[in-house]
Amino acid sequence: MKLVILDRDGTINEDSDEYVKSPAEWFPIPGALEAIARLNHAGWHVVIATNQSGLGRGLFDVVNLNAIHAKMHTELVAVGGRIDAIFYCPHAPDQGCRCRKPEPGLFEQIAERYGLDISGIPAVGDSARDLVAAVAAGCEPHLVLTGKASVYRGQSLPDTFPAKTVVHQDLAAFAEFLTAREPRPAPLPSLA
Repeated sequence: MKLVILDRDGTINEDSDEYVKSPAEWFPIPGALEAIARLNHAGWHVVIATNQSGLGRGLFDVVNLNAIHAKMHTELVAVGGRIDAIFYCPHAPDQGCRCRKPEPGLFEQIAERYGLDISGIPAVGDSARDLVAAVAAGCEPHLVLTGKASVYRGQSLPDTFPAKTVVHQDLAAFAEFLTAREPRPAPLPSLA
């Protein structure tokens, strides 16, 4: 199974210091939904691993979170894409859970749900904590220079990022990278 794990806020949609609390506040990053569709069309299953501490902080409820995700799914379908599953941490930072990134719990849940060894699976995010969690679970770290990581455009990454982090301008550049590095099927022999 070809699987990619994506962060949500700052990777797929615009991030907000005030949190994305309703569908009206959810806006896709230009080209991100088309990038997911491109991955899907190349045979990749896409899942999301996202911290949603706004739930634990009481800023929104699960009904609003589901409505945000319904909007995302609807907009993805319109461009020929899909998200197979969404795994989220509902806890506030002080709750000490294992599922809040930079802990690897969400990635472990994904591995368990799909019955996969997720070692080497590409994981994409816009922050060090996204990638620290991914690497702790054995995934391959990819940073997009959108959301929180936009401050690193044209700069070296600080040491808080895992070694061997692959950097992309945005999710579209990541999709192009991933589909380009796939092995091409051998040409069929000529019948002539």
